[in-house]
Amino acid sequence: MRLRNITGSREVIAESPYVVPEDTLEDCPGTWHEIFGNDHPIHIEIGMGKGRFLHTLAKLNPQINYVGIEKYSSVLLRAIQKMEEDELPNLKFIRMDAEDIDKVFGKGEVDRIYLNFSDPWPKDRHAKRRLPSRQFLARYDVILKKEGTLEFKTDNRPLFDFAVEELEPAGWQAKVITYDLHSDAALMEGNVMTEYEEKFSSIGNPICKYIIFR
Repeated sequence: MRLRNITGSREVIAESPYVVPEDTLEDCPGTWHEIFGNDHPIHIEIGMGKGRFLHTLAKLNPQINYVGIEKYSSVLLRAIQKMEEDELPNLKFIRMDAEDIDKVFGKGEVDRIYLNFSDPWPKDRHAKRRLPSRQFLARYDVILKKEGTLEFKTDNRPLFDFAVEELEPAGWQAKVITYDLHSDAALMEGNVMTEYEEKFSSIGNPICKYIIFR
């Protein structure tokens, strides 16, 4: 269960230099290279949790700018604390609902999108809230560069099956689909594990992954 209510977390987020202020988000589309101060590619993770995955990537790839999006303040607080211990110039955070993602990045401004162990929203009536749904794929289509890709990992097989079924009606194609990532040596080369991936794979849950494009 994610922590959602730590007293003072919203105040810490508002004052953090690592977080893009919420009242400036509507001005961000088309300006991310200015925000970072360079023309490096932009990769984003939607629903980044405590930020370990993205922090690791940013440290390994200083030539890429990373933006982590997280809805819950108390979870984002953990990522901020990690940055305070190990500051990286190519990593920024946003506290926001993913439904507004196409209002924060401009058309074709993002090179890659990561979705990791997203909330499955198991009830059918909530299908459009799932991050790999066709509704969200339409939003990603706006902000992703023409040659850009989206990577999705989960141990939740029903959610992954749903995600794969959404591709064709949404106009996307799969470059890679695996139902057991950790058994694929080629795909595991350079794989950065999230906290959930480490936890679930350690108890024998197969990790599913796809890489998709339009």
